[in-house]
Amino acid sequence: MRTRERQEAIIRNLRRSGPTRISALCAEVGASRSTILRDLSALRDEGYVIIAEQGRGGGIYLDPGSVQTTARLSVPEVFALIIGISSMRAAGSLPFAGLADSGLSRIEKSLPPDRLRDLRRLLDSLYVGPLAPQVDLSTVGEVENGLLPAFERAFLERLSLKFDYVDAKGARTRRCVEPQAMLILPPLWYLVAWDPSRADVRHFRMDRISRPDVVEGQSFRPRRIEFAAGVQPVRYA
Repeated sequence: MRTRERQEAIIRNLRRSGPTRISALCAEVGASRSTILRDLSALRDEGYVIIAEQGRGGGIYLDPGSVQTTARLSVPEVFALIIGISSMRAAGSLPFAGLADSGLSRIEKSLPPDRLRDLRRLLDSLYVGPLAPQVDLSTVGEVENGLLPAFERAFLERLSLKFDYVDAKGARTRRCVEPQAMLILPPLWYLVAWDPSRADVRHFRMDRISRPDVVEGQSFRPRRIEFAAGVQPVRYA
C-alpha cells in the first residue's frame, strides 16, 4: 500500500472505530509500528488532531471535528491552477487577484521540496501575453485532459513528445517535437516546440493536439525562444 493510500486508510479507520491501538492499525493497513507512527506524525502536520491516551482503555483516536488543513495536490494540479489564474489575469477577468495569489503561495509551500522544484521548473516554461485581435476564435475546442501530465514529464525530463495534430486546414499529422515552452494567449493555449522535421520553432494550439506520448530515451537540450512583444514569463513568489 502506498503512503497516501495507507494514511487515508488510517483516517478512515480512526473515524469509523474510535480509540484504536497502534497494533490494530498495523494489522489494518499491513505496516510496521514505526511506519504507522511516521504516518500519524505526517497526518498531524496536515492538520488532523490525533490524540494518544495512555493506560488501560486508552489508544489512538481522532478528534471528531478534525479536518485536513494542508492541501494534498500534485504538481500538475497546482500547475493547472496557476495556468488558469494566469489566463484569467491576462484576459483582464481575475477578481480578487491578491487572494488568489496568496492561496496559491500557501498551496505551493505545502509541496515537498522535490515537488516544489518540479513546479518551479514547469513555471519557467510558462509564458502569457495578449492575443492578436485578428485571430479567428470560431473553431476553439476543448484541450485534452491527458495533455498536462504528458507535458509535465516531457518538460521536466527534457524528453521529446509525439502527438496527433490537426492544422487550421484540417490536415492531420503525427508530430514529434522538443517542447520548449507553454504560451497562454487567452483564450488560446499553445505548445511552443522545436520541430526537427522542419528545423524550426513551431506553435501548436493545444486544442488541436491529441494522443500525446512521451518518447522514452529521446532527450534534448533546451533552446532560446524569442517571443513577440507583450509576452512575459509567469512568475509567482
